[in-house]
Amino acid sequence: MALMLKDIYTRLLERGHKLTPQRWAIIAIFLMNRGRHLSADDVYSMLKETHPNNGIATVYRTLELLEEIEVLKKLDFGDGRARYEVRDEDNHHHHHLVCQSCGKIIEFEDDLLGALEMAIERKTGFRINDHVAKFFGTCAECQAKEAAQS
Repeated sequence: MALMLKDIYTRLLERGHKLTPQRWAIIAIFLMNRGRHLSADDVYSMLKETHPNNGIATVYRTLELLEEIEVLKKLDFGDGRARYEVRDEDNHHHHHLVCQSCGKIIEFEDDLLGALEMAIERKTGFRINDHVAKFFGTCAECQAKEAAQS
């Protein structure tokens, strides 16, 4: 189930934080860009359009806070830039396909690792709380370009 503004507002209040205009603007950026994996620089660029007086430090502080209250999930795709996405309330797992040619990130919604997790738990007694899977390769568009150049 998708996280809604009222849920985010409640989480902020429960932890003693206010919904400032800057926080609202940053939350709105993520809610309007669901499914995208935004870096602090991406958010800052979008924020400048409506709030030109806010600095990058405001963005970093807000991203940290939203991650801390489990509104955003921080992602590392191995390129030195942290990216963020809105968490689902039901903690639905999805995986990421990262094109090493163009940098595009594609979400793969099927959670095919559930059976593997159960097998690991049965065999080892280790209780798995979470997992992350990233697949690196070449997207269909880049493969087509490479084939056309050959």
